[in-house]
Amino acid sequence: MSNKFRNLFLAIGVVAIVVMLYSFDMKYDELLGNLKKAGYWFPAVLLLWVVMYALNACAWYIIICNDKKSSIPFMKVYKFTISGFALNYATPIGLMGGEPYRIMETTPYLGAAKATSSVILYVMMHIFAHFCFWFSSIFFFLALYPVKWGVGVMLVMVGAFCLLAIYFFIKGYKNGMAVKGLRMAAKIPFLRAKVSRFAEDKKELLERIDTQIAELHSQHKKTFYGSLGIEFVTRILGCLEIYFIMNILTTDVSFAACILIQAFSSLFANLFFFSPMQLGAREGGLAIAAGGLSMSGGYGVYAGLITRVREVFWIVIGMLLMKVGNIKK
Repeated sequence: MSNKFRNLFLAIGVVAIVVMLYSFDMKYDELLGNLKKAGYWFPAVLLLWVVMYALNACAWYIIICNDKKSSIPFMKVYKFTISGFALNYATPIGLMGGEPYRIMETTPYLGAAKATSSVILYVMMHIFAHFCFWFSSIFFFLALYPVKWGVGVMLVMVGAFCLLAIYFFIKGYKNGMAVKGLRMAAKIPFLRAKVSRFAEDKKELLERIDTQIAELHSQHKKTFYGSLGIEFVTRILGCLEIYFIMNILTTDVSFAACILIQAFSSLFANLFFFSPMQLGAREGGLAIAAGGLSMSGGYGVYAGLITRVREVFWIVIGMLLMKVGNIKK
């Protein structure tokens, strides 16, 4: 990737950091006091994401290496993973910054078709694991808590939504998504001409990408389920973040409750994917999820605060990693 594009992505990240710093609804001395209150739990939260990003990188890496022809060091994939997620945090509609960045960075190693298909496949796997996590959390809730009529209706709606998404993902894995995705985009009035022209110019490349997507599901099931399994385990491991934060405030919290808080708060936050950096959506989701489990909504607000600081920290790390260890042209 040229330095011009890296600097553009870096500028997006810097703007996001500034916005996030100014979005804290408290004075900085109060914020610092809350971080001191967290004690050793806050470094534990930061270190947890070292492991989680490593697992994310593993899930992507086994997709890249499924044909045993690709040559890219794992640490490069790890670096691109951290920077890619940092850009996803920074951009308003998720996936609008991190994925183009990953494709551009891996193209010199893999070629355009393989780089694009591996990133698309990983993004599909990452989102697919989210839906599997949310769907399985419904049964987890039913096993642990009594269900009232209103909650039951909500769980049925969430379950139907997740099943519909899982169905479309399976269809996409079987047939590919690149060509169909562009056909759908071509129906949008102000994008129609550009998308149609791009689809025509890149027809052969897009068909090759779809072939590689379909092959992963049909011919490389070990890779497919291995990557999905790693991503699902990462969702469970991520619940430790909520557990660590809740232990700052109370010792009367179980890891099972934290799984449910993470599941339903992340679902709520992702419904507001259009919100820049999900400002307010995650905090609100955590507060609602905590309240729904008969915990103080203030616990959720505090968890949202610590999570937001963690995001700022890793966005900074991701932006710095963009400028080191790159291929010299």
